Amino acid sequence: MATEAAAAHGPTAGEYIVHHLTHLNNTGHAQTAIVDWSVINLDTLFFSVSLGLLTVLMLAKAARHATSGVPGRFQAAVEILVEMVANQAKGIVHHEESRRFVAPLALTVFVWIFLMNAMDLVPVDLIPRIWEGIYAANGGDPHHAYMRVVATADLNGALGMSLGVLLICIWYNIKIKGFGGWVHELFAAPFGNHPLLAPVNFLMQMIEFAAKTISHGMRLFGNMYAGELVFMLIALMGGAMVAGSGLTGPLLWIGHVIAGSIWAIFHILIITLQAFIFMMLTLVYIGQAHESH
Repeated sequence: MATEAAAAHGPTAGEYIVHHLTHLNNTGHAQTAIVDWSVINLDTLFFSVSLGLLTVLMLAKAARHATSGVPGRFQAAVEILVEMVANQAKGIVHHEESRRFVAPLALTVFVWIFLMNAMDLVPVDLIPRIWEGIYAANGGDPHHAYMRVVATADLNGALGMSLGVLLICIWYNIKIKGFGGWVHELFAAPFGNHPLLAPVNFLMQMIEFAAKTISHGMRLFGNMYAGELVFMLIALMGGAMVAGSGLTGPLLWIGHVIAGSIWAIFHILIITLQAFIFMMLTLVYIGQAHESH
C-alpha cells in the first residue's frame, strides 16, 4: 500500500535524481557495481554515435558546398572553426605531415564533443518522458524506462574518448620514433639511459600515460556530470510548484524558469570550453608524442 501511495504521488526528489542518473543498459536494471564489464550503456552509445555521424555529415556538407566567393553563414562558421583549429595545431604539432591528419581530427573532436555537451541544454524531462511513453506503449514499466542523453556525462564515454587519444599517441610514438626507438625511450627517460634506472623510467612512463589519459576523460566527465545534476535540481523546483500552496507554487515556477535560463546561458560557455579543452589536450598529447627525450 505504501508503494502504491508513493507511486500515486510521484517520486521523491531523491528518486527523481536517481532515476535520471541511471543509464539505459543491456540489463534493463540500474547498474550497482562501479566497474561491470558485462553492462553496456546503450543510451551513451546511441547518442555518441548519432552525434558523431551528425558531426561528420555537417563537416562533409561544409566541405562539399564550400565556395571561393562570399560564404554563407554556415560556411563562414565552419571556416572560423577550421582556421582556429589549424592555428592551434600549427603551434603545437610542428610536424607538417602529421598536421594533415591531426588538425582535421582535432576539429572533429571539438565539434563532436560540443554537440554531445549541448544535449545538456535539452529540457531534462523531454527525451526521458518520450522514452517512457514508448516503453509503456510496448508493455514495459515506465518506472524502469531509463534514459540519459549527455554521453559525455557518462564516465565510460569520456574515458573511451581519452583512451582513443592514447592509442593515437602510441601510434605516433611508434611512427615518428620507430618501435625500437619508442621502447628505448620507455626505459631511458626521464632519468637517463642506465640499466639500474630502466625499471624506474618504465614505471614513470606508465604512470604518465595513465595520469594523462584518466585526467583527460575525468575532466570532461566531471564538468558535464555536475552541469547535468544542476539542471536536474533546477527541474525539481518546477516540479515542486505542484505541491506548493498559496504563492509558493507560482514562486517556485518563476524561480525554476529564471534559474534554468541563467544556468543554460552560463552552461553554453561550459560546454564550449570543455570541448575546447579536450581538443587542446588532444593536440598537446599528440604533439608530445613527436618529441624525443
